[in-house]
Amino acid sequence: MAKPRILVTRRWPAAVEARLADRFDAVLNRSDTPLAPEEFRAAMRDYDAILPTVTDKIGAPALELERPQTKILANYGVGYSHIDLEGAGRHGIVVTNTPDVLSECTADLAMTLMLMVARRAGEGERELRAGQWTGWRPTHLVGTKVSGKTLGIIGYGRIGQEMARRAHHGFGMKILAYNRSPVAPDVLAACDATQVASIDELIPECDFISLHCPGGAANRHLIDARRLSMMRPDAFLINTARGEVVDEVALTQALAFDTIGGAALDVFDGEPRINPDLMQSDRLVMLPHLGSATREAREAMGFRVMDNLTDFFEGREPRDRVN
Repeated sequence: MAKPRILVTRRWPAAVEARLADRFDAVLNRSDTPLAPEEFRAAMRDYDAILPTVTDKIGAPALELERPQTKILANYGVGYSHIDLEGAGRHGIVVTNTPDVLSECTADLAMTLMLMVARRAGEGERELRAGQWTGWRPTHLVGTKVSGKTLGIIGYGRIGQEMARRAHHGFGMKILAYNRSPVAPDVLAACDATQVASIDELIPECDFISLHCPGGAANRHLIDARRLSMMRPDAFLINTARGEVVDEVALTQALAFDTIGGAALDVFDGEPRINPDLMQSDRLVMLPHLGSATREAREAMGFRVMDNLTDFFEGREPRDRVN
């Protein structure tokens, strides 16, 4: 039997690419550039499976074709707001993702951002590299203590729980959690967390707020000007979820007028394009979407994609089906 023909839309870790090439008739995107909608339409006529990433916008324009050959979009990543699930469903195309395997590394990165913004690490490094440091002094780059403070987590799924574990057990932080559905009592008890009924109830109580909710239209600008105004003037916002969750125009205003203590972003609305106004704030830490960027996580994500593909082509229900 012929091997399924698959298209890998970006470069993946070498170990994963090698195993994909062995198990499937795999075509790799060696240019490592995102595909345009017309390229996706052409690919869907020729490949049994397409393996996209968050950089691949598979919306209505990419799905405007009849009787695609593609039967599964095996997404490399846990988030899938870049894929038009309804459009894929109309074509009978299965969509899968890669949960679990990146939770710890993404939580590590969220903790990194929280510590960086609280202790003004980005400002300090820029000062050193510019040759502007004049030596130690008592009032130089004074930051904010993290240990013992209150952390609000919006989205208490796998990554949010890992963030809570690090913050509570590592830094003695009090955990408040908002989640769309009730969180099991034993899950809350693991970090002595308290679930609150609404985001509006959570925000004013927190020294730090970390976003771990899904992206997509339903959560677009979930953190808007009104909710930013509810933050304490010395509180910090951390986003490792999706860029569209935060209204970046409102955030730049909050930073410019010192109505919040600072912010740290790993994701951006419309990335890789960055709102130039964000660049103007020293109290904003920015990283280029590094949440899952460890060798261990990126390889595990690829092998999880392979598990889903194998299940699908061998007639089993993929474990990580999302539509």
